Amino acid sequence: MKELFELGIVFRGFVLVKHKFKKLSTLKGIQESSKDLRGAFISAINSFATNAFNNTSLEYLESDKILFVFKLAEVKALDCNSEEPVILYGLIHKPKKDPDKLVKKFFEKVEPIINLFVTKYTNKDFTELDQFEPFAEEIKNYF
Repeated sequence: MKELFELGIVFRGFVLVKHKFKKLSTLKGIQESSKDLRGAFISAINSFATNAFNNTSLEYLESDKILFVFKLAEVKALDCNSEEPVILYGLIHKPKKDPDKLVKKFFEKVEPIINLFVTKYTNKDFTELDQFEPFAEEIKNYF
């Protein structure tokens, strides 16, 4: 997927792991932002959509140059009795026509990645962030 800038996974407002394929700064007028802000924003916007629109999740946000795409799943952390949302996000260069087609292609491509993440980290301690670093290599190799 040549249009992909970044792919990451967010849980409880924190980016657990990400891989940058290309710098966003290659697009005129776009600057890099803090990963902590990005994680908090992704969690907040998805929580808002779920609560405000009766369990409807966002699929993507669109700017003039970038699509911010979200793929949701659920994972059970060691410190919780129930599953919680985990969000795979992608930053994609926005096509001139039909972003829905690109979003659909993205969802098909990343389904195995989010499933692998959930399988690998179910019932793990999500406060130990170092354990997720090797998964960045899984993301890189998949693409």
